[in-house]
Amino acid sequence: MKIIYLIILLLFSVSINSQNLIGAWEKVQENDSGILEKQIVIFTTQGYQSISIFNAKTGEFIYTNGGTWELNGENLTEKVEFDTANPERVGSETTFKIIINENSINVPIMGRTWTRLDNGGPGKLEGAWLMGGRYRNGNKQMRSIDGPRKTMKLLSGKRFQWIAYNTATKQFMGTGGGTYTTENGIYYENVEFFSRDNSKAGIKLKFDYELINGEWNHKGFSSKGDPLHEIWVKRNN
Repeated sequence: MKIIYLIILLLFSVSINSQNLIGAWEKVQENDSGILEKQIVIFTTQGYQSISIFNAKTGEFIYTNGGTWELNGENLTEKVEFDTANPERVGSETTFKIIINENSINVPIMGRTWTRLDNGGPGKLEGAWLMGGRYRNGNKQMRSIDGPRKTMKLLSGKRFQWIAYNTATKQFMGTGGGTYTTENGIYYENVEFFSRDNSKAGIKLKFDYELINGEWNHKGFSSKGDPLHEIWVKRNN
C-alpha cells in the first residue's frame, strides 16, 4: 500500500508541476551585441511550446524554436519541431532541469530566469491550433493537418505566436506574435514581431471569431490588408 501511495503521490506531484508550467513567461535582457531583447516562452496544455526572441524596442525578429514538451519531476524534455538558428536540431530531443516557482521558472544550465505573464487561462482559445482550412468565395475548403508542413498558432491566456514550418525538410517559413484579447466575438491582436516584415511590429489587428463544432473561425483582414476567413483546429498529436 505504501508503494501504491508513493506512486500516486508522485504522479499527482508531476501533474501539478506540469500544470504550473502552463502559460506565458517573459525575460528581458541585453544581449552580447547590446540589444535589449525580449524572450517570450509559451507552454500549452496539449504539450506544445515555443520561445520567441525579438528586439524589445523595435520589434525586430531575432530567433524562435519550439515543439513538444513533457515534464518529469524537474526534468523537462523538449522535442524540436522548428529552430531558426539550428534547423539540424529538428526531430531531436533535449532534456534539462527546470525549477518552477509560482511566478518564475529557472533553467540552471542556461543561468536564466523567466517571470510569469499568465497561467494559460481562463480562455476558450488557449492551446495549440493548426491551420485547417479557409473559406474561398463562400466555400469551406479544409486540408489535412497530418502532414509535415504546418502552420501552428500557440495561445496562452494573453500571448500568441504563429509559426509556419516543415518538419520533413526542417524548413522555417515565418512567425509572428504578440498579445491578444477577446471580447464579444471579437479577437484583437497586438503584433510585437513579424519575421517576414519587421515594419509590421506595433500594428493592431481586429478579427471576428467564433468556435463552431470545435473549429476556430477567424475572419477579418491580414496585416497586408487582404480579406481572410481561416479555420483553425486544435492540435491533438
